[in-house]
Amino acid sequence: MKLLQAKLDKYQEPQKAKAAGVYPYFRAISSEQDPEVIINGKKVLMFGSNCYTGLVNHPKVKEAAIEAIKKYGTGCAGSPFLNGTLDIHKELEARLAAYVGKEDVMIYSTGFGVNLGVVSTLTGREDYILLDEQDHASIIEGRRLSFSQYLKYKHNDMESLEAQLKRCDPDKVKLIATDTVFSMEGDVANMPEIVRLAKKYNATVMADEAHGIGVFGRGGRGVCDHFGVSKDVDLIMGTFSKSFASLGGFIATDKEITNFLRHHSRSYIFTASITPASTAAAMAALDIMESEPEIQENLWAVTNFALDGFRQMGCEIGNTSTPIIPLYIRDNFKTFKITHELQEEGVFVNPVVSPAVAPHDTLIRFSLMATHTKEQVAEGLEKIEKVFRQNGIIK
Repeated sequence: MKLLQAKLDKYQEPQKAKAAGVYPYFRAISSEQDPEVIINGKKVLMFGSNCYTGLVNHPKVKEAAIEAIKKYGTGCAGSPFLNGTLDIHKELEARLAAYVGKEDVMIYSTGFGVNLGVVSTLTGREDYILLDEQDHASIIEGRRLSFSQYLKYKHNDMESLEAQLKRCDPDKVKLIATDTVFSMEGDVANMPEIVRLAKKYNATVMADEAHGIGVFGRGGRGVCDHFGVSKDVDLIMGTFSKSFASLGGFIATDKEITNFLRHHSRSYIFTASITPASTAAAMAALDIMESEPEIQENLWAVTNFALDGFRQMGCEIGNTSTPIIPLYIRDNFKTFKITHELQEEGVFVNPVVSPAVAPHDTLIRFSLMATHTKEQVAEGLEKIEKVFRQNGIIK
């Protein structure tokens, strides 16, 4: 056995979970990503999707994708920098710029690629990148590729952020990058205070709205819009793989910044363009979000119903106030075991264990879509309560 294989052969954690019959990953779904899905021929309530709007199976979104394939084919066969720019790419960029209130937008092939390509590119060796300790992995990877100085502040702790800003050379660029809705815990960043501190210390703010758009703000414009600080946030990032029911991502900002990124951001220049189908699907989803406020209203109705239910049940759910509800288990193996038992009961949820979180913070991530009904949520709550009681999570 070669040295690499011998080294990696020591990694046996997945095999241990499989041997115990509780391995929870790569579960094959054979239906649409709706409130109910089919797994192994059985209907299961889906509380593990990130499509908060529930538009992934909307007829208008599917039809738009089909028509785009008929006109443009299945792919672009090149990056936007060369042969991969279509007129519908430019149309969607213009629509998104108007939607979030920025001068310009760049579309990337994935949301991960946005953060990777933006955070790694904008600042130089003598500049600073400041991150919340619970920022998404894509922001962290972007920081790792940067040559800039790195400062981390405690989660959503504005005193900690200010202390780190004070350490920075006032004459150097300071980029504060944060999630607006934190993807595992479901809590919301203090964007008004981040903006205030950025003004005080002449820093630039980048907000990752991956889990905020479609949920917060007017017509789902996100947390920055919700707090009325969009104009003061320099860069707003979004992804198409969640509320937009597609695949890809974007950065919305000033033209000076997009001009630089279009010619330096490697995950943009050296990645094939977002497909025509994905582009058209995202545009159709945007149309629906802007014209059908009842989608957002229903999302919040089922979210508040679930939050109240978990609190009454006695679950530990942290500081969430969003459709992302963490159910803390605080034990890796028990988190896997409960996830498996819930699927047997007909409830799909996602386990979040170390190293994604600290071992004592392991949780089950329960997430909602606008297409869920209160009856489906009530059924999910009932089954979760049963399994949690059996495992001693609640009394």
